Amino acid sequence: MKQRDRYNTEGMVEAGYEPGSGKRVLKNLVSVKRKREMDILEFDALAKTLEDSLHIYDMSHKFTSVDICNLHKLWLGNLYTWAGSYRQVNMSKDGFPFAAANLIPSLMKKFDKSQLERFTPCNFSTQQEVIEALAVVHNEFILIHPFREGNGRVGRLLATLMAVQAGLPPLDFGGIQGKKKQGYFSAVQEGLANNYLPMIEVFAAVVKRTLRINH
Repeated sequence: MKQRDRYNTEGMVEAGYEPGSGKRVLKNLVSVKRKREMDILEFDALAKTLEDSLHIYDMSHKFTSVDICNLHKLWLGNLYTWAGSYRQVNMSKDGFPFAAANLIPSLMKKFDKSQLERFTPCNFSTQQEVIEALAVVHNEFILIHPFREGNGRVGRLLATLMAVQAGLPPLDFGGIQGKKKQGYFSAVQEGLANNYLPMIEVFAAVVKRTLRINH
């Protein structure tokens, strides 16, 4: 589900927003000006991307940064020209800066070697190992924040595909709201110091909720 908080950006290109949208909707291929309308389009496209991706990536697939770009393109390619490409603007949220745009290509290569190669395919023997894999990969991906829009949703999509590799149902992130949303963002920040325990707790709760709902 899309977060309501908007990101602060620096160095944004002048045509970054759709004319007439009041700077609430990014420049898009379908000339949508209303945020609610774009939210619905993005939501529906994401649901289809998840469905399609479950058939594209099998249980033995080792994910790469190229796959992540392809997922982003598959999801938003009909809406934004930059879908599937790394962002060219610096971004922050509530004063917390994500990786500088010029560092993203090298950071994603490192992400390939340090996290994706280690934790995918996500076929670990215990649920705790699976939860830790999901948490570390998600935490590092969100810290990089490689795309102009949709990083959280792509991060959750990747986590869901990894969870399915581990034999879990598609993950339900519906419990991350209110105070838990702030706890999630705090967990992201803790990952800067390689402290993944808070994010592990987040994913433990997500998996628990998912299994309860699918019981």
